[in-house]
Amino acid sequence: MTPDRPRRSARQPVFPKFPSLPDELSTTDPEILKQAFSLMACAKAMTELYEENFRIVSKYVHATSRGHEAVQIAAGMHLLPCDLAFPYYRDDAMLLGIGMRPYDLMLQLLAKRDDPFSGGRAYYSHPSLRDPDKAKIPHQSSATGMQAIPATGAAMGLRYRERTGMDAADDGDKPVVLCSLGDASVTEGEVAEAFQMAALRQLPVLYLVQDNGWDISANAAETRAQDAFEYIRGFHGIEAVRVDGADFAACHETLGRVIATMRRERRPFLVHARVPLLNHHTSGVRMEWYRDDLDEAKSRDPYPRMKALLREAGVQESEVESLEAAAVARVAADFQRALEAEDPRPEDLFTHDFAPTPVTEESGIRTPPREDKVVMVDCALHAVEELMRAHPECLLYGQDVGARLGGVFREAATLAQKFGDERVFNTPIQEAYIVGSTVGMSAVGLKPVVEVQFADYIWPALNQLFTEVSRSCYLSNGKWPVSMILRVPIGAYGSGGPYHSSSVESVLTNIRGIKIAYPSNGADIKGLIKAAYHDPNPVVILEHKGLYWSKVRGTDEARVIEPDENYHLPFGKAAVVQSIADQPGTDTLTVVTYGMGVHWALHAARPHAARVEIIDLRTLHPLDEETVLRSVRKTGRCLVVTEEPAANSFARSLAGLIQEHTFEHLDAPVRVIGSENLPAVPLNSTLEQTMIPNAEKVGRAIEELLAY
Repeated sequence: MTPDRPRRSARQPVFPKFPSLPDELSTTDPEILKQAFSLMACAKAMTELYEENFRIVSKYVHATSRGHEAVQIAAGMHLLPCDLAFPYYRDDAMLLGIGMRPYDLMLQLLAKRDDPFSGGRAYYSHPSLRDPDKAKIPHQSSATGMQAIPATGAAMGLRYRERTGMDAADDGDKPVVLCSLGDASVTEGEVAEAFQMAALRQLPVLYLVQDNGWDISANAAETRAQDAFEYIRGFHGIEAVRVDGADFAACHETLGRVIATMRRERRPFLVHARVPLLNHHTSGVRMEWYRDDLDEAKSRDPYPRMKALLREAGVQESEVESLEAAAVARVAADFQRALEAEDPRPEDLFTHDFAPTPVTEESGIRTPPREDKVVMVDCALHAVEELMRAHPECLLYGQDVGARLGGVFREAATLAQKFGDERVFNTPIQEAYIVGSTVGMSAVGLKPVVEVQFADYIWPALNQLFTEVSRSCYLSNGKWPVSMILRVPIGAYGSGGPYHSSSVESVLTNIRGIKIAYPSNGADIKGLIKAAYHDPNPVVILEHKGLYWSKVRGTDEARVIEPDENYHLPFGKAAVVQSIADQPGTDTLTVVTYGMGVHWALHAARPHAARVEIIDLRTLHPLDEETVLRSVRKTGRCLVVTEEPAANSFARSLAGLIQEHTFEHLDAPVRVIGSENLPAVPLNSTLEQTMIPNAEKVGRAIEELLAY
């Protein structure tokens, strides 16, 4: 039996006591203190002004740094233009610390057109910044802890650039990555994935954890078994430091020492800063509704402590008052200017969903004079190899793609031997990290090609793909498109069973801001990979396992004469793989499909070759609507073929689009054929074949529509 322990109050957070600080931290350079105090006074004045004008500013949700200002300003003052910062939504004082004006922040507060971060698209203190004289800030979302993986990916990119000689060696300051986190977010699983990779690969990333003891209404005693300082001890290789986050001198000295060490030694740190939360969680969740610790929190206010530091440093009270008055006046003036600034125009809604791609036309030689046909998996492998030879910024990582195996489908075979472990490497089983790290890798000028081993295991990655990757270009107003390629083996093949056979394209096509390819043959996959590499946007390539080696009966057409190295196939260009002449008065049909469906359709249509036109979409987004609709208007009938269950699918949505735009030309309802509407593909081969489509099933659907 263990002895009874005294119970913590369910409402009162418990913090460790900080050790006494060395004497030399009690004073610092008066000029630094005055600069910091001016910024702190601005941050405090902004909070108070927002409360005074609550009816105006509460139109849009916001949170402020009140209580966190000391550690945030100290951090911001140490960041250089070469650094990358990943703040969180309470870090407006940090933004002041790196050189942003109150006016800049207020433009976002009020969702104005000239908001320098997002053009009025994102919440207050959700920055994205690419100014030459400030630390770089990729797009920041609201989801707690989500920034840890992109930040760690950026540090991984810096490490890669340094170790491969991409960045010229010099004696200047080496960049670091700062990732700011609330302590509650450290309980997130994706934060643990980031910590694991930072420790494993010794990355130059600083996790600055601001611990105010609260989630929203849940406090530390309810939600955390330990604080971040204690938790990080389980990740060997990350050094942890505690600091009183309300003491500017301690924060400035500690962060300065840590960041200087990181610039020299290129290794990760965590700084755990205890801070009071002196304002609401957000403007919509008021602190007086649920908190009973407000008096205790006010006793740790960094603002009067900062004034005391100024007095100790010999700064006259009159100068302190002057600095304070100037800050209040500046904040008031900036607020008036921001109120009068222009709102976004309706047409602004439609900009920056994607960055422009240079690949708009097919180029290179699709069928060069060669004798032997090549399987689809090798066409993809050769495409990646050619890209890596030509582009040092191209690298490949994922599960089991390293030298020992080269991918479970041998889709990365020999690449690690040819390009080394820095460019081709295994990751842990961390789908979220694999995908989310590409945000940071792209931000430092790299082009990652990453893999999720099976489509069935993409689900942990969707949080990063949806929240961070897909929205970065749009919510940063075009500043930070994520340039990456995500390869995903997909589909049922040879009794793979319920966890290796899924089709997931309908989920992915509902994520706006990504491009999606689903090739049916080796030439297309090579051309699409090449186009995807030069596309500055995130691209998902769905690669059917049953087509990789053409071992499935009826998939010989996936083998091709391999295109040359310069072959590029633009996204949004469907192929008419079987065409028919316009035959007025004849019953004809269009089959629209992709991936394995192309091969089912080709075999199913052989008895009706003169009456069936087959469209291979090749890319699901962008979608070549023009080619599809032109064919259906010509034939008057349409069958959409998918391997997914048809209910609520991409294929069903496509059928609706076709019916909407060709209704007056149709001689029969648009029909969809797909797998049976069941939760999973069974392991048994008879059950598998009963569930998924095949050429015979597609053939019966073709005959029924032609006879309608």
